[in-house]
This record gives sequence, C-alpha cells and structure tokens, in this order.
Amino acid sequence: MGKTQKQQTTRRRFLQAASFGAGITFWNRTRADADEDQPKQERNQASRLPREVWIATISQNGLAAKRPEEMIRQMLRRMTQAARYKPDIICLPEVFPFVNLSGGRPPVADVAETPIGPYSEPFAKFARDHHCYVVCPVYTKHEGQYFNSAVFIDRNGRLLGEYHKIHPTIGEMDNGITPGPLDPPVFRTDFGIVGAQICFDIEWQDGWRKLSQSGAEVVFWPSAFAGGQAVNGKAWQNKYVVVSSTRKDTSKICDVTGEEIARTGRWDSWVCAPVNLEKVFLHTWPFCRRFQDIHAKYGRKVRIQTFHEEEWSVIESRSPDVRIADVMKEFDLVSYKDFIQAAETEQNERRPPPAPDS
Repeated sequence: MGKTQKQQTTRRRFLQAASFGAGITFWNRTRADADEDQPKQERNQASRLPREVWIATISQNGLAAKRPEEMIRQMLRRMTQAARYKPDIICLPEVFPFVNLSGGRPPVADVAETPIGPYSEPFAKFARDHHCYVVCPVYTKHEGQYFNSAVFIDRNGRLLGEYHKIHPTIGEMDNGITPGPLDPPVFRTDFGIVGAQICFDIEWQDGWRKLSQSGAEVVFWPSAFAGGQAVNGKAWQNKYVVVSSTRKDTSKICDVTGEEIARTGRWDSWVCAPVNLEKVFLHTWPFCRRFQDIHAKYGRKVRIQTFHEEEWSVIESRSPDVRIADVMKEFDLVSYKDFIQAAETEQNERRPPPAPDS
C-alpha cells in the first residue's frame, strides 16, 4: 500500500472514531461484514435486559428557520441521525416548530391542531418508518380552547394521547393558551408507563407527584430552558426516569437516582442511551440486612447500588432471567414508596387528635 493510500486509510479511521463521539456515524461496511455481525446481533438481542429501553432526546440548540415547515425538516434530520441507534422513543422540545423563526412566532390560533394534524403528521410518519414512539410538542385545540401540548405517537404512527401543560406562563395565557387539567394522564407503552410535564411545570410539584402516584416510570419534559439540577431533582424526588428535551443548552436523561445517564452539549445535539427499568428504589434500612443473601444467590445477575449518606438503595436486574418483582418477594423487600406510605399511615393512626378548641 502506497503512502498516500495509508494516509487516506488513517484519516478515514480517525474520522470514523471522531464522528462517533460527535453523534455521527459513518457506514462503510461490506456485505461480508454484515453477515459476520448477524450472529452477534442475535446474541445481543437474546441477552438484552428484560426492560431495557433505548431513549433519545433532541436539543433544538443551534437550529433556526424561516417557517415551521423548515424547522420540522431540520428536526427530522437530527432524529434520523439518532434513529441509527434504534430508539424505542424520541422526545422533542417544547412547541419546537414555532420558535427560533426569523419571522417570529405565529399566532397560536393559526397553528394549533387536533392531533394527528399537519405539524405532528411528519413525526407520525417517522414513528411508523422507524417503529418508535415520538413525543411531539405542538399547540393543540379542543372545543375552542388552545393548549401547549405534548402529543404521544405510538410505533405505528397513531395518536397514543396528549398531555396539556398544567402551568403555562402569564405570557402564554395572554396569547391564548389555556391551562391543562390538574391530573396529568399517563400512557401505557410496550416498555412501560410514561407521562409528561412541560417547561414551567417544573416550578410546581403537583403534576410530577401525581404522575408518580399513577405509576409513571419515565416522564418527559419538553422545555424552552434546560432546568439544570432541577431536572435531576424531579427524578430522585419522584423515583422515576426524567428525560428533558430543550430549546437551548442541555437536554438529558436522568435515572431514578437523579444521576445523568446521557446529556447533549456543544458537540452533541442529540443523545440516545439505554435505560434499565427492571429495578426498584429502596430505603436502605432495614432491607440492607438481606443484601448479602441476594449477592450470594444472584451474583452479577443483580446489581445493588447504595447511596450511603442518603440511605437509598437501588436493586436492578442485570440478567434477562431475573425479574426484580421475584427478588423482592423472595427476600421480603418493600419499595421506597410503599415503605414511606406504610410509615405515614401508621403515623396518622397513632397521632393524637387535635385538642378541641377552648
């Protein structure tokens, strides 16, 4: 091989490695490579964790357009990059088709739709083509009222449901947005129960708490701003995964402990990462007394992570053969939520009644 060809090969390998870290993948493979990988793919699928979910989130940072249709095309290009990782669900930013437009934001009444409508239809097609769920935030209209909404689209491109922002800003309401119902809905997917909050909702706890009470396992937060540590806080406070998708700065995926699994940044406009939902959040004491027995029986098939100062523990399955519900039953474990609820019930029963007014 000549020097020039060697240089070209070295440069190509460098670009492949560099581009992978930047969220771009170069595909330069032969049929033999693909055939060789087939058994590998089958093994990977067989060893996939029982509730492993691949979640993608997209940042709108750096995108600008003249019209909503152009913004939609740009967002679809970013989604197509993330689709290489075969996500189970993709979340998009708050009312993204109608912001960062050179002509300004169009009136809500001009662009609000009844889903699936003209602005969500391209994403329904994407969902069908890529067999994934999509969280598509747009303005919606129902019975003469307008909402800032997160439209959930299923893998077949059909409407799964809508969440209407509970706490719009005064500016939004002045522009025609109606606050949504106080009880946010949850939606059942083939991987778990999901829900949403939107942007300003993060300043209140009510919607987040109700989603937890309704069994939500993943909550999506489309937003105009990044939220910072408040996003992490909502995850650990409510013991579910929180996924932000933002207009600027950082979009991220936070585990039930508040730890960040993945985040966008200057060099990454999207991320796609696996999340394991086959886990339980515990109050460490008194259940830590059974941890050695669990280790002895399951070894590396079960992971126990303890946060010693907070006295939290998370037990998760690391094997397709192990279900956490079975482990909990076998070792008499109780989830954090049930443990706290039991204590509160007992407290209320034993608390003396208030003194009568004198």
